[in-house]
Amino acid sequence: MDHVTDATDATARPGDPAPPSGTEADPVEAARRALGTEGVYLLTAPDVRARLDARSADGRWAAFASHWDRLAPDPYAAARGTRRLRRYGQFAVTPATGTIRPLDHVPFVQPDRSNPLYVGVDRHFEPLSPEFTADPVLHALLRLLGRMATALDTATEWKANVHPFRVVASADGDGQPTPEGRHRDGVTLVSSLAVARHNATGGESAVYTPDGDRLLAVTLTQPGTLLLGDDRATLHEVSPVRPLDPGRPAVRDVLVTTLVPA
Repeated sequence: MDHVTDATDATARPGDPAPPSGTEADPVEAARRALGTEGVYLLTAPDVRARLDARSADGRWAAFASHWDRLAPDPYAAARGTRRLRRYGQFAVTPATGTIRPLDHVPFVQPDRSNPLYVGVDRHFEPLSPEFTADPVLHALLRLLGRMATALDTATEWKANVHPFRVVASADGDGQPTPEGRHRDGVTLVSSLAVARHNATGGESAVYTPDGDRLLAVTLTQPGTLLLGDDRATLHEVSPVRPLDPGRPAVRDVLVTTLVPA
């Protein structure tokens, strides 16, 4: 299976197979079924933003996206030549009740046999701001992801790792959203939410089987588009970002959220 789609409208390019998104009466239930069988699913921006109660007209999305203007430099990415800004936070998510509870801020550590660049490394990132931590759009997203995660495991409580990223590229330096290359995160559910893109080309997200067969490739261009994956059964990577106008920087803002049973 090789689904190739542009998230601007979440439909396949001419001649490609139809992507696994948006064809069911309830897209959330369609996503849950596809995650359990195919390991990957793409939810369109209108479907996601309706469930986050964050349509354009009411300003809730703009307030949510503004948190990306207050991220902090990622020194670990900078050491490898990538200009990346980020913060980090953890939450407890109880899908049955919809309860979202912030957890204490701790260093970020990825499990063995996941990210090859940072095995056994405690990475210290600035915490999410209090405003970000309390944002109702974030809480609605965590509830949605908790519902998705229960399609993969029967856990009643989940730990969510929340990573807002901004990758910046210039004419003399590509932005590398995944400098580690194709990898998994060592979690159960992995997700990427498109937040904003400015003057950017590239940044295609691709999901693969462990044997290297490509399941889906998509450029997350429309704010609110949500890419979901069963991290236990897939690998993922994102291609470099470059500026359309070489005289201005390219910016790619995403929210990566991963869930594991608590």
